[in-house]
Amino acid sequence: MNLALKEINADNWEECVTLSVSEHQKEFVADNAYSLLQSTFMEEQYPLAIYHQHSMVGFIMYGIDPETNRMEMCRLMIDQNYQGRGYGKKATQLLLEKLTHTYGNIELFTSAEPENVSAIRLYEGLGFEKTGEIMWGEVVLKRQL
Repeated sequence: MNLALKEINADNWEECVTLSVSEHQKEFVADNAYSLLQSTFMEEQYPLAIYHQHSMVGFIMYGIDPETNRMEMCRLMIDQNYQGRGYGKKATQLLLEKLTHTYGNIELFTSAEPENVSAIRLYEGLGFEKTGEIMWGEVVLKRQL
């Protein structure tokens, strides 16, 4: 699978904000416009576009959470037209590799709405474990890199 994580910049940000999830998934993830604004005004938040070949198929964001001081993957979304192809799993694997290369042996946290069984299953399949914490109404998971 030819997937890559690329910087969001002046050339591709508009495409990024047009990506969307299905109506029933909107309660599970902030929209990309909000996430891009958040990364602009919050320090240490890094948004990346997910590309399959030359097509932007999704969005992922990571950074240091200012409340917990933890490294977290705070966003993962695959556009509704590209779901079910393994892009979310592969993009997360690419992010894990990037973070391991950049930061070494750290803990990475993520979270998901308790009702978002698909996301929790995806994260657990990639080695994340539930911490038992609930933050912002979401199940917290972590993985040692």
